[in-house]
Amino acid sequence: MAELRYPDLRSAMSGLLQKISNTFQVVLIISAASTWSSPIPQNPGYGTPAVPNYTTAEAGNPFVDGWYADPDTAIYDGIYWVYPTSSYAYEEQTYLDAFSSPDLINWTKHPNILTIADVKWAKKAVWAPAPAFRNGKYYLYFAANDIQEGEAEKGVIGGIGVAVADSPDGPYIDALGKPLIGEYHNDAQPIDQDVFIDDDGQAYIYYGGHSFANVAKLNEDMISLGTLEDGTTFKNITPENYVEGSQMIKRDGIYYFMWSEGGWTGPDYSVSYAMADSPLGPFPRKSKVLQQDNAVAKGSGHHGVIHVPDTDIYYIVYHRRALSETLANHRVLAYDRMYFTEDGTIAPVRMLVKDNFADGNMIGWKTYGGEWEVVDQQLAVDGTPGGMALLDTNFTDLIFNATIYMPDDGSSGSAGIVFRATGNESSGFSGYYVGLSPSGILLLETFQNQARKTVASTSTSGSQASIDDDYLLRVIAVGDEIQVFVDDLEKPELKVIDSTFTHGKNGVMVVDLAAEFGNVSILKPDEIQSKAS
Repeated sequence: MAELRYPDLRSAMSGLLQKISNTFQVVLIISAASTWSSPIPQNPGYGTPAVPNYTTAEAGNPFVDGWYADPDTAIYDGIYWVYPTSSYAYEEQTYLDAFSSPDLINWTKHPNILTIADVKWAKKAVWAPAPAFRNGKYYLYFAANDIQEGEAEKGVIGGIGVAVADSPDGPYIDALGKPLIGEYHNDAQPIDQDVFIDDDGQAYIYYGGHSFANVAKLNEDMISLGTLEDGTTFKNITPENYVEGSQMIKRDGIYYFMWSEGGWTGPDYSVSYAMADSPLGPFPRKSKVLQQDNAVAKGSGHHGVIHVPDTDIYYIVYHRRALSETLANHRVLAYDRMYFTEDGTIAPVRMLVKDNFADGNMIGWKTYGGEWEVVDQQLAVDGTPGGMALLDTNFTDLIFNATIYMPDDGSSGSAGIVFRATGNESSGFSGYYVGLSPSGILLLETFQNQARKTVASTSTSGSQASIDDDYLLRVIAVGDEIQVFVDDLEKPELKVIDSTFTHGKNGVMVVDLAAEFGNVSILKPDEIQSKAS
Protein backbone atom coordinates (compact mmCIF):
# COMPACT_ATOMS: atom_id res chain seq x y z
CA MET A 1 0.00 0.00 0.00
CA ALA A 2 1.43 3.37 -0.99
CA GLU A 3 2.28 5.74 1.83
CA LEU A 4 0.34 8.98 2.11
CA ARG A 5 2.19 11.93 0.68
CA TYR A 6 2.17 15.71 0.95
CA PRO A 7 0.72 16.11 4.44
CA ASP A 8 0.36 19.86 3.86
CA LEU A 9 -2.05 19.15 1.01
CA ARG A 10 -3.98 16.65 3.13
CA SER A 11 -4.20 19.25 5.90
CA ALA A 12 -5.55 21.83 3.47
CA MET A 13 -8.09 19.35 2.16
CA SER A 14 -9.11 18.52 5.73
CA GLY A 15 -9.77 22.20 6.40
CA LEU A 16 -11.79 22.53 3.21
CA LEU A 17 -13.85 19.48 4.06
CA GLN A 18 -14.53 20.77 7.56
CA LYS A 19 -15.92 23.98 6.07
CA ILE A 20 -18.02 21.95 3.67
CA SER A 21 -19.25 19.75 6.52
CA ASN A 22 -20.23 22.80 8.54
CA THR A 23 -22.21 24.09 5.55
CA PHE A 24 -24.03 20.77 5.30
CA GLN A 25 -25.06 20.60 8.94
CA VAL A 26 -28.72 20.69 9.75
CA VAL A 27 -29.12 24.21 11.05
CA LEU A 28 -31.54 24.77 13.86
CA ILE A 29 -32.11 27.92 15.84
CA ILE A 30 -30.93 27.39 19.40
CA SER A 31 -31.47 30.03 22.04
CA ALA A 32 -28.26 31.85 22.87
CA ALA A 33 -29.57 32.44 26.35
CA SER A 34 -29.86 28.75 27.19
CA THR A 35 -28.37 27.40 30.38
CA TRP A 36 -27.86 23.69 30.84
CA SER A 37 -28.59 21.47 33.75
CA SER A 38 -27.01 18.06 34.20
CA PRO A 39 -27.90 15.50 36.81
CA ILE A 40 -25.37 15.52 39.66
CA PRO A 41 -23.72 12.68 41.06
CA GLN A 42 -24.47 10.20 38.28
CA ASN A 43 -20.72 10.03 37.83
CA PRO A 44 -17.63 10.29 40.01
CA GLY A 45 -16.78 13.65 38.48
CA TYR A 46 -17.02 14.53 34.84
CA GLY A 47 -13.29 15.09 34.73
CA THR A 48 -12.38 16.97 31.59
CA PRO A 49 -14.01 15.07 28.73
CA ALA A 50 -13.38 15.92 25.13
CA VAL A 51 -16.03 18.14 23.57
CA PRO A 52 -17.08 16.29 20.42
CA ASN A 53 -19.05 18.70 18.27
CA TYR A 54 -20.31 16.39 15.54
CA THR A 55 -23.46 16.15 13.44
CA THR A 56 -23.44 12.35 13.71
CA ALA A 57 -20.93 9.57 14.23
CA GLU A 58 -18.45 11.19 11.86
CA ALA A 59 -16.41 7.98 11.68
CA GLY A 60 -19.51 6.04 10.69
CA ASN A 61 -22.51 4.24 12.13
CA PRO A 62 -22.58 1.64 13.54
CA PHE A 63 -19.85 3.01 15.77
CA VAL A 64 -18.91 -0.36 17.31
CA ASP A 65 -18.89 -3.85 15.85
CA GLY A 66 -21.33 -6.57 16.82
CA TRP A 67 -25.01 -7.16 17.53
CA TYR A 68 -26.08 -4.80 20.31
CA ALA A 69 -29.25 -2.99 21.36
CA ASP A 70 -30.92 -0.91 24.11
CA PRO A 71 -27.93 1.36 24.89
CA ASP A 72 -27.70 3.66 27.87
CA THR A 73 -24.86 6.06 28.60
CA ALA A 74 -22.69 7.64 31.28
CA ILE A 75 -19.66 9.91 31.60
CA TYR A 76 -17.13 8.75 34.17
CA ASP A 77 -13.86 10.62 34.82
CA GLY A 78 -13.93 12.32 31.45
CA ILE A 79 -14.66 9.12 29.51
CA TYR A 80 -17.86 8.43 27.59
CA TRP A 81 -19.46 5.05 28.31
CA VAL A 82 -22.15 3.08 26.47
CA TYR A 83 -23.85 0.09 28.10
CA PRO A 84 -25.92 -2.02 25.66
CA THR A 85 -27.78 -5.32 25.50
CA SER A 86 -26.09 -8.18 23.68
CA SER A 87 -28.63 -8.60 20.90
CA TYR A 88 -29.34 -12.30 20.64
CA ALA A 89 -32.26 -14.54 21.52
CA TYR A 90 -33.28 -14.21 25.19
CA GLU A 91 -31.69 -17.52 26.10
CA GLU A 92 -28.38 -16.29 24.69
CA GLN A 93 -28.41 -12.88 26.40
CA THR A 94 -26.27 -14.21 29.23
CA TYR A 95 -23.81 -11.32 29.52
CA LEU A 96 -23.43 -7.57 29.18
CA ASP A 97 -20.55 -5.74 27.51
CA ALA A 98 -19.66 -2.06 27.73
CA PHE A 99 -17.80 0.38 25.49
CA SER A 100 -15.76 3.43 26.45
CA SER A 101 -14.34 6.31 24.44
CA PRO A 102 -12.45 9.53 25.13
CA ASP A 103 -13.89 11.23 22.04
CA LEU A 104 -16.91 9.25 20.72
CA ILE A 105 -14.69 8.08 17.85
CA ASN A 106 -12.25 5.53 19.25
CA TRP A 107 -14.02 2.86 21.32
CA THR A 108 -12.71 0.21 23.69
CA LYS A 109 -14.76 -2.91 24.35
CA HIS A 110 -15.11 -4.15 27.95
CA PRO A 111 -16.54 -7.67 27.69
CA ASN A 112 -18.62 -9.53 30.27
CA ILE A 113 -18.96 -6.73 32.81
CA LEU A 114 -22.00 -8.62 34.13
CA THR A 115 -23.05 -12.22 33.46
CA ILE A 116 -25.89 -14.39 34.70
CA ALA A 117 -23.29 -16.23 36.76
CA ASP A 118 -23.08 -13.02 38.83
CA VAL A 119 -26.88 -12.92 39.27
CA LYS A 120 -28.03 -16.26 40.64
CA TRP A 121 -31.72 -15.52 40.15
CA ALA A 122 -31.24 -14.55 36.46
CA LYS A 123 -31.93 -17.65 34.40
CA LYS A 124 -33.20 -16.47 31.04
CA ALA A 125 -31.50 -13.21 30.10
CA VAL A 126 -30.07 -9.91 31.22
CA TRP A 127 -30.70 -6.84 29.10
CA ALA A 128 -31.27 -3.07 28.90
CA PRO A 129 -28.57 -1.96 31.38
CA ALA A 130 -28.77 1.49 32.99
CA PRO A 131 -25.65 2.92 34.71
CA ALA A 132 -25.39 5.26 37.70
CA PHE A 133 -22.77 6.37 40.23
CA ARG A 134 -23.13 7.28 43.89
CA ASN A 135 -21.40 6.69 47.22
CA GLY A 136 -18.15 5.84 45.48
CA LYS A 137 -19.78 2.90 43.72
CA TYR A 138 -20.88 2.18 40.17
CA TYR A 139 -24.38 0.76 39.80
CA LEU A 140 -25.84 -1.11 36.87
CA TYR A 141 -29.59 -1.69 36.73
CA PHE A 142 -30.81 -4.41 34.39
CA ALA A 143 -33.82 -6.47 33.39
CA ALA A 144 -33.76 -10.25 33.73
CA ASN A 145 -35.94 -13.30 33.02
CA ASP A 146 -38.66 -11.40 31.09
CA ILE A 147 -41.24 -11.95 33.83
CA GLN A 148 -44.88 -11.84 32.73
CA GLU A 149 -47.95 -10.58 34.57
CA GLY A 150 -49.13 -12.97 37.28
CA GLU A 151 -45.93 -15.03 37.34
CA ALA A 152 -44.56 -13.43 40.51
CA GLU A 153 -47.60 -14.70 42.40
CA LYS A 154 -46.70 -18.19 41.19
CA GLY A 155 -43.18 -17.94 42.54
CA VAL A 156 -41.47 -16.96 39.29
CA ILE A 157 -38.56 -14.60 39.91
CA GLY A 158 -37.67 -11.85 37.47
CA GLY A 159 -37.76 -8.12 36.89
CA ILE A 160 -35.32 -5.27 37.47
CA GLY A 161 -32.10 -6.04 39.30
CA VAL A 162 -29.18 -3.92 40.44
CA ALA A 163 -25.49 -4.79 40.48
CA VAL A 164 -22.58 -2.84 41.94
CA ALA A 165 -18.89 -2.47 41.11
CA ASP A 166 -15.81 -0.48 42.06
CA SER A 167 -15.06 0.38 38.44
CA PRO A 168 -17.25 1.37 35.47
CA ASP A 169 -16.06 -1.71 33.58
CA GLY A 170 -16.96 -4.04 36.43
CA PRO A 171 -17.04 -6.76 37.38
CA TYR A 172 -20.57 -6.01 38.59
CA ILE A 173 -21.97 -8.16 41.39
CA ASP A 174 -25.64 -8.58 42.26
CA ALA A 175 -26.36 -6.17 45.11
CA LEU A 176 -29.54 -7.75 46.50
CA GLY A 177 -29.70 -11.41 45.54
CA LYS A 178 -33.19 -10.73 44.23
CA PRO A 179 -34.94 -8.20 41.97
CA LEU A 180 -35.24 -4.60 43.09
CA ILE A 181 -38.62 -4.55 41.34
CA GLY A 182 -39.99 -8.04 40.77
CA GLU A 183 -43.72 -7.56 40.27
CA TYR A 184 -46.11 -5.67 38.03
CA HIS A 185 -47.29 -2.36 39.47
CA ASN A 186 -49.82 -0.21 37.64
CA ASP A 187 -49.71 -2.84 34.85
CA ALA A 188 -46.08 -2.01 34.01
CA GLN A 189 -43.77 -4.92 33.28
CA PRO A 190 -40.58 -4.45 35.36
CA ILE A 191 -38.10 -3.94 32.50
CA ASP A 192 -36.35 -1.17 30.54
CA GLN A 193 -35.34 1.04 33.44
CA ASP A 194 -33.49 4.35 33.46
CA VAL A 195 -31.95 5.93 36.56
CA PHE A 196 -31.91 9.72 36.83
CA ILE A 197 -30.37 11.77 39.64
CA ASP A 198 -31.85 15.26 39.86
CA ASP A 199 -30.01 18.47 40.72
CA ASP A 200 -31.14 18.19 44.35
CA GLY A 201 -29.58 14.72 44.63
CA GLN A 202 -32.83 12.76 44.58
CA ALA A 203 -32.55 9.63 42.43
CA TYR A 204 -35.46 8.24 40.43
CA ILE A 205 -35.99 5.04 38.50
CA TYR A 206 -38.22 5.17 35.42
CA TYR A 207 -39.26 1.89 33.86
CA GLY A 208 -41.95 -0.15 32.21
CA GLY A 209 -42.92 -2.51 29.43
CA HIS A 210 -46.21 -3.79 28.01
CA SER A 211 -47.28 -0.19 27.27
CA PHE A 212 -47.18 1.10 30.86
CA ALA A 213 -44.58 3.24 32.63
CA ASN A 214 -43.85 3.95 36.30
CA VAL A 215 -41.52 6.17 38.29
CA ALA A 216 -40.25 5.48 41.80
CA LYS A 217 -37.75 7.14 44.10
CA LEU A 218 -34.45 5.48 44.87
CA ASN A 219 -33.06 5.87 48.36
CA GLU A 220 -29.55 7.18 49.00
CA ASP A 221 -28.22 3.62 49.04
CA MET A 222 -29.39 3.20 45.39
CA ILE A 223 -30.56 -0.37 46.09
CA SER A 224 -33.89 0.31 47.80
CA LEU A 225 -37.01 2.25 46.88
CA GLY A 226 -38.27 5.35 48.62
CA THR A 227 -41.74 6.69 49.24
CA LEU A 228 -43.54 9.35 47.24
CA GLU A 229 -45.33 12.26 48.90
CA ASP A 230 -48.68 10.46 48.76
CA GLY A 231 -47.23 7.49 50.63
CA THR A 232 -47.04 5.20 47.61
CA THR A 233 -43.95 3.72 45.98
CA PHE A 234 -44.87 3.64 42.29
CA LYS A 235 -46.52 6.35 40.20
CA ASN A 236 -48.08 5.63 36.84
CA ILE A 237 -46.70 8.14 34.33
CA THR A 238 -47.72 6.37 31.11
CA PRO A 239 -47.86 8.82 28.20
CA GLU A 240 -49.79 8.30 24.99
CA ASN A 241 -48.34 5.55 22.75
CA TYR A 242 -45.81 4.42 25.35
CA VAL A 243 -44.45 0.90 24.78
CA GLU A 244 -41.07 0.57 26.53
CA GLY A 245 -37.55 2.00 26.84
CA SER A 246 -37.90 4.76 29.45
CA GLN A 247 -35.32 7.57 29.47
CA MET A 248 -35.14 10.84 31.42
CA ILE A 249 -33.00 13.93 30.83
CA LYS A 250 -33.18 17.47 32.15
CA ARG A 251 -32.37 20.71 30.33
CA ASP A 252 -33.03 24.31 31.36
CA GLY A 253 -35.12 23.10 34.29
CA ILE A 254 -37.40 21.06 32.01
CA TYR A 255 -37.75 17.29 32.40
CA TYR A 256 -37.81 15.33 29.15
CA PHE A 257 -39.31 11.88 29.49
CA MET A 258 -38.51 9.77 26.43
CA TRP A 259 -39.60 6.29 25.39
CA SER A 260 -39.91 3.85 22.49
CA GLU A 261 -43.03 3.21 20.46
CA GLY A 262 -43.99 0.48 18.00
CA GLY A 263 -42.73 -3.09 18.01
CA TRP A 264 -39.02 -3.66 18.53
CA THR A 265 -38.96 -6.37 15.85
CA GLY A 266 -40.50 -4.12 13.21
CA PRO A 267 -39.30 -1.21 11.08
CA ASP A 268 -41.64 1.26 12.81
CA TYR A 269 -39.83 1.19 16.17
CA SER A 270 -39.26 4.81 17.16
CA VAL A 271 -38.61 7.28 19.99
CA SER A 272 -41.02 9.92 21.30
CA TYR A 273 -40.86 12.37 24.18
CA ALA A 274 -42.78 14.54 26.61
CA MET A 275 -41.89 17.68 28.58
CA ALA A 276 -42.76 18.48 32.19
CA ASP A 277 -41.89 20.83 35.04
CA SER A 278 -41.58 17.96 37.53
CA PRO A 279 -39.69 14.65 37.50
CA LEU A 280 -43.01 13.01 38.40
CA GLY A 281 -44.88 14.43 35.42
CA PRO A 282 -47.48 14.57 34.09
CA PHE A 283 -45.90 13.77 30.72
CA PRO A 284 -48.15 14.69 27.79
CA ARG A 285 -46.72 13.32 24.56
CA LYS A 286 -45.13 15.92 22.27
CA SER A 287 -44.00 14.07 19.16
CA LYS A 288 -41.63 11.53 17.68
CA VAL A 289 -37.98 12.50 17.79
CA LEU A 290 -36.41 9.46 16.08
CA GLN A 291 -37.85 7.02 13.56
CA GLN A 292 -36.81 4.87 10.63
CA ASP A 293 -35.44 6.48 7.49
CA ASN A 294 -36.04 4.41 4.37
CA ALA A 295 -32.76 5.68 2.94
CA VAL A 296 -30.61 4.89 5.99
CA ALA A 297 -31.89 2.35 8.54
CA LYS A 298 -35.00 0.87 10.14
CA GLY A 299 -36.16 -0.17 13.61
CA SER A 300 -34.48 2.79 15.31
CA GLY A 301 -35.27 3.04 19.01
CA HIS A 302 -34.54 2.19 22.67
CA HIS A 303 -31.99 4.86 23.32
CA GLY A 304 -29.79 6.69 25.75
CA VAL A 305 -28.64 10.31 25.64
CA ILE A 306 -25.14 11.76 25.89
CA HIS A 307 -24.95 15.34 27.12
CA VAL A 308 -21.47 16.81 26.70
CA PRO A 309 -20.90 18.61 30.04
CA ASP A 310 -21.09 22.41 30.12
CA THR A 311 -22.38 22.59 26.55
CA ASP A 312 -25.69 22.34 24.75
CA ILE A 313 -24.41 19.38 22.73
CA TYR A 314 -26.59 16.28 22.95
CA TYR A 315 -26.42 12.95 21.14
CA ILE A 316 -29.08 10.28 20.97
CA VAL A 317 -27.51 6.82 21.17
CA TYR A 318 -29.80 4.08 19.91
CA HIS A 319 -30.05 0.77 18.12
CA ARG A 320 -31.26 0.16 14.60
CA ARG A 321 -31.24 -2.46 11.85
CA ALA A 322 -29.67 -2.24 8.41
CA LEU A 323 -32.18 -1.86 5.60
CA SER A 324 -31.48 -5.29 4.12
CA GLU A 325 -31.41 -7.07 7.50
CA THR A 326 -34.17 -9.61 8.05
CA LEU A 327 -33.29 -11.01 11.50
CA ALA A 328 -34.89 -9.14 14.40
CA ASN A 329 -31.92 -9.46 16.77
CA HIS A 330 -29.37 -8.22 14.25
CA ARG A 331 -29.34 -4.75 15.75
CA VAL A 332 -26.41 -2.34 15.83
CA LEU A 333 -25.49 0.77 17.79
CA ALA A 334 -25.61 4.25 16.30
CA TYR A 335 -25.66 7.84 17.44
CA ASP A 336 -26.73 11.14 15.92
CA ARG A 337 -26.87 14.74 17.08
CA MET A 338 -30.01 15.76 18.95
CA TYR A 339 -30.90 19.45 18.68
CA PHE A 340 -33.24 21.57 20.75
CA THR A 341 -35.19 24.40 19.18
CA GLU A 342 -35.60 27.88 20.61
CA ASP A 343 -38.78 26.96 22.49
CA GLY A 344 -37.13 23.95 24.14
CA THR A 345 -38.74 21.25 22.03
CA ILE A 346 -36.59 18.56 20.43
CA ALA A 347 -36.15 18.75 16.68
CA PRO A 348 -36.62 15.51 14.73
CA VAL A 349 -33.33 13.63 14.63
CA ARG A 350 -31.83 13.02 11.22
CA MET A 351 -29.88 9.82 10.73
CA LEU A 352 -26.93 11.10 8.73
CA VAL A 353 -24.53 8.98 6.68
CA LYS A 354 -20.87 9.90 7.07
CA ASP A 355 -17.53 8.14 7.43
CA ASN A 356 -14.16 9.86 7.78
CA PHE A 357 -12.51 6.57 8.87
CA ALA A 358 -10.96 8.30 11.90
CA ASP A 359 -11.69 5.20 13.99
CA GLY A 360 -9.47 3.08 11.76
CA ASN A 361 -12.18 0.63 10.73
CA MET A 362 -14.78 0.11 8.05
CA ILE A 363 -17.72 -1.18 10.08
CA GLY A 364 -20.86 -0.91 8.00
CA TRP A 365 -19.13 -1.37 4.65
CA LYS A 366 -19.42 -4.52 2.55
CA THR A 367 -16.71 -5.10 -0.03
CA TYR A 368 -16.67 -6.94 -3.35
CA GLY A 369 -13.36 -7.60 -5.07
CA GLY A 370 -10.02 -6.02 -4.28
CA GLU A 371 -8.21 -5.88 -0.95
CA TRP A 372 -9.65 -3.18 1.30
CA GLU A 373 -8.27 -1.67 4.52
CA VAL A 374 -8.25 1.61 6.42
CA VAL A 375 -4.87 3.36 6.34
CA ASP A 376 -4.33 6.77 7.94
CA GLN A 377 -8.04 7.61 7.91
CA GLN A 378 -8.44 6.55 4.28
CA LEU A 379 -10.33 3.58 2.86
CA ALA A 380 -7.68 2.04 0.62
CA VAL A 381 -8.01 -0.62 -2.08
CA ASP A 382 -5.37 -2.24 -4.25
CA GLY A 383 -7.61 -2.09 -7.31
CA THR A 384 -6.40 -5.25 -9.05
CA PRO A 385 -8.41 -5.69 -11.19
CA GLY A 386 -11.11 -3.70 -9.42
CA GLY A 387 -13.34 -3.58 -6.39
CA MET A 388 -16.37 -2.01 -4.80
CA ALA A 389 -17.37 -1.13 -1.23
CA LEU A 390 -21.04 -0.46 -0.49
CA LEU A 391 -23.08 0.95 2.37
CA ASP A 392 -26.49 -0.58 3.07
CA THR A 393 -28.42 2.54 2.11
CA ASN A 394 -31.25 3.30 -0.31
CA PHE A 395 -31.09 6.92 -1.39
CA THR A 396 -33.18 8.39 -4.19
CA ASP A 397 -32.20 12.07 -4.30
CA LEU A 398 -28.80 12.69 -2.78
CA ILE A 399 -25.68 14.76 -2.40
CA PHE A 400 -22.74 12.36 -2.25
CA ASN A 401 -19.23 13.58 -1.36
CA ALA A 402 -15.97 11.68 -1.12
CA THR A 403 -12.30 12.50 -1.45
CA ILE A 404 -10.19 10.37 -3.77
CA TYR A 405 -6.43 9.85 -3.77
CA MET A 406 -4.90 8.01 -6.73
CA PRO A 407 -1.24 7.16 -6.13
CA ASP A 408 -0.73 5.46 -9.52
CA ASP A 409 -0.87 7.84 -12.48
CA GLY A 410 0.39 5.22 -14.90
CA SER A 411 -2.94 3.44 -15.01
CA SER A 412 -5.77 3.85 -17.47
CA GLY A 413 -8.26 2.91 -14.78
CA SER A 414 -10.49 5.09 -12.63
CA ALA A 415 -11.75 5.57 -9.09
CA GLY A 416 -15.04 7.04 -8.01
CA ILE A 417 -18.41 6.65 -6.37
CA VAL A 418 -21.43 4.42 -6.91
CA PHE A 419 -25.03 5.49 -6.36
CA ARG A 420 -28.55 4.19 -6.93
CA ALA A 421 -27.05 0.71 -7.02
CA THR A 422 -28.54 -2.74 -6.64
CA GLY A 423 -26.85 -6.11 -6.54
CA ASN A 424 -23.09 -6.33 -6.20
CA GLU A 425 -20.02 -6.99 -8.28
CA SER A 426 -20.30 -10.77 -8.07
CA SER A 427 -24.06 -11.17 -8.53
CA GLY A 428 -24.49 -8.47 -11.13
CA PHE A 429 -24.13 -4.83 -10.17
CA SER A 430 -26.61 -2.31 -11.57
CA GLY A 431 -26.35 1.39 -10.92
CA TYR A 432 -24.48 4.60 -11.67
CA TYR A 433 -20.72 4.97 -11.43
CA VAL A 434 -18.85 8.30 -11.55
CA GLY A 435 -15.17 7.64 -12.12
CA LEU A 436 -12.14 9.90 -12.33
CA SER A 437 -8.90 8.80 -13.98
CA PRO A 438 -5.39 10.00 -13.08
CA SER A 439 -5.26 11.76 -16.45
CA GLY A 440 -8.30 13.85 -15.59
CA ILE A 441 -11.00 12.03 -17.55
CA LEU A 442 -14.35 12.11 -15.74
CA LEU A 443 -16.95 9.49 -16.62
CA LEU A 444 -20.59 8.96 -15.74
CA GLU A 445 -21.46 5.36 -16.52
CA THR A 446 -24.28 2.91 -16.02
CA PHE A 447 -23.69 -0.70 -15.09
CA GLN A 448 -26.47 -3.19 -15.76
CA ASN A 449 -25.25 -6.60 -14.74
CA GLN A 450 -22.41 -7.17 -17.21
CA ALA A 451 -23.32 -4.30 -19.54
CA ARG A 452 -21.39 -1.05 -19.11
CA LYS A 453 -22.40 2.17 -20.85
CA THR A 454 -20.90 5.67 -20.82
CA VAL A 455 -23.60 8.29 -20.30
CA ALA A 456 -21.27 11.29 -20.41
CA SER A 457 -17.58 12.11 -20.14
CA THR A 458 -15.30 15.12 -20.02
CA SER A 459 -11.78 16.20 -19.31
CA THR A 460 -11.91 17.97 -15.97
CA SER A 461 -11.30 21.69 -15.96
CA GLY A 462 -8.93 23.42 -13.58
CA SER A 463 -6.57 21.13 -11.68
CA GLN A 464 -6.06 17.80 -13.39
CA ALA A 465 -6.09 14.63 -11.36
CA SER A 466 -2.54 13.43 -10.86
CA ILE A 467 -0.34 11.45 -8.56
CA ASP A 468 -0.30 12.45 -4.88
CA ASP A 469 -3.39 14.69 -5.03
CA ASP A 470 -6.63 14.38 -3.10
CA TYR A 471 -9.72 15.41 -5.01
CA LEU A 472 -13.20 16.08 -3.76
CA LEU A 473 -15.80 14.36 -5.91
CA ARG A 474 -19.43 15.35 -5.51
CA VAL A 475 -22.56 13.98 -7.13
CA ILE A 476 -25.92 15.73 -6.83
CA ALA A 477 -28.75 13.58 -8.13
CA VAL A 478 -32.30 14.94 -7.93
CA GLY A 479 -34.90 13.14 -9.96
CA ASP A 480 -33.42 12.47 -13.38
CA GLU A 481 -30.90 15.33 -13.20
CA ILE A 482 -27.35 14.32 -12.29
CA GLN A 483 -24.54 16.81 -11.66
CA VAL A 484 -20.92 15.89 -11.03
CA PHE A 485 -18.35 18.23 -9.45
CA VAL A 486 -14.60 17.88 -8.99
CA ASP A 487 -13.10 20.23 -6.37
CA ASP A 488 -14.98 23.29 -7.67
CA LEU A 489 -18.32 22.90 -5.93
CA GLU A 490 -19.86 25.86 -7.76
CA LYS A 491 -19.45 24.56 -11.31
CA PRO A 492 -20.46 21.04 -12.37
CA GLU A 493 -18.11 19.20 -14.71
CA LEU A 494 -21.01 17.07 -15.92
CA LYS A 495 -24.72 17.80 -15.97
CA VAL A 496 -26.98 15.23 -17.59
CA ILE A 497 -30.55 13.98 -17.63
CA ASP A 498 -30.85 10.23 -17.13
CA SER A 499 -33.49 8.11 -15.42
CA THR A 500 -32.02 4.63 -15.82
CA PHE A 501 -31.85 4.14 -12.04
CA THR A 502 -33.98 5.82 -9.40
CA HIS A 503 -32.72 4.58 -6.02
CA GLY A 504 -30.33 2.18 -4.37
CA LYS A 505 -27.16 1.68 -2.39
CA ASN A 506 -24.13 3.94 -2.31
CA GLY A 507 -20.42 3.30 -2.18
CA VAL A 508 -17.01 3.66 -3.77
CA MET A 509 -15.38 1.73 -6.58
CA VAL A 510 -12.17 1.32 -8.55
CA VAL A 511 -11.53 -0.06 -12.01
CA ASP A 512 -7.95 -1.23 -12.63
CA LEU A 513 -6.59 1.36 -10.23
CA ALA A 514 -5.41 1.56 -6.63
CA ALA A 515 -7.02 4.41 -4.71
CA GLU A 516 -7.82 5.78 -1.28
CA PHE A 517 -11.15 7.30 -0.27
CA GLY A 518 -12.00 9.61 2.60
CA ASN A 519 -14.61 11.91 4.13
CA VAL A 520 -17.60 10.09 2.71
CA SER A 521 -20.95 11.78 3.25
CA ILE A 522 -24.32 11.06 1.70
CA LEU A 523 -27.09 13.52 2.41
CA LYS A 524 -30.54 14.27 1.17
CA PRO A 525 -30.80 17.67 -0.55
CA ASP A 526 -33.18 18.94 2.13
CA GLU A 527 -30.55 18.20 4.80
CA ILE A 528 -28.45 21.07 3.46
CA GLN A 529 -29.94 24.30 4.68
CA SER A 530 -28.72 27.87 4.85
CA LYS A 531 -28.07 29.24 8.29
CA ALA A 532 -31.07 31.19 9.51
CA SER A 533 -30.51 34.90 9.84
